[in-house]
Amino acid sequence: MSDQNCWLMKSEPYVYSIDDLEKDSTTHWEGVRNYKARNYMKNEMQIGDWVLFYHSNAEPPGVAGIAKVCKLAYPDYFAFDPSNKYFDPKSSKENPTWYMVDIEFIEKFPHFLSLGELRENEDLDGIMVTKRGIRLSVQPVGYKHFEIIKSLGRNE
Repeated sequence: MSDQNCWLMKSEPYVYSIDDLEKDSTTHWEGVRNYKARNYMKNEMQIGDWVLFYHSNAEPPGVAGIAKVCKLAYPDYFAFDPSNKYFDPKSSKENPTWYMVDIEFIEKFPHFLSLGELRENEDLDGIMVTKRGIRLSVQPVGYKHFEIIKSLGRNE
């Protein structure tokens, strides 16, 4: 069993994909505007935590690869910029509402795991992303489920 937490983080591939992360090596995970997802990043994510990089709003959606948290939560400075799409007038540098973490690329899976494949796999019962109506862009994943998805993505 791992001491690290495991997460699933969603991004639309036309906005920022696993290929973009591979090219950039690291990125900040900005723009999270859901309190529960924010709290996961702010209060629970630790450096070294595993991340399943999920392509959402895609045909099909699914897990594209793995990243790791490489910087603890810090204020999402895009919330302070009125010209940015993530601007929030209620958030300030003195009292930030929103946070982000940095992640680093680990690997792109040789086998993209579609949401359908995740739902069909009985060993993944209970994983949040397969539940209808759960739209969190940042969500916890059990270590056992993380290992199963990693193995499937690697075609092991």
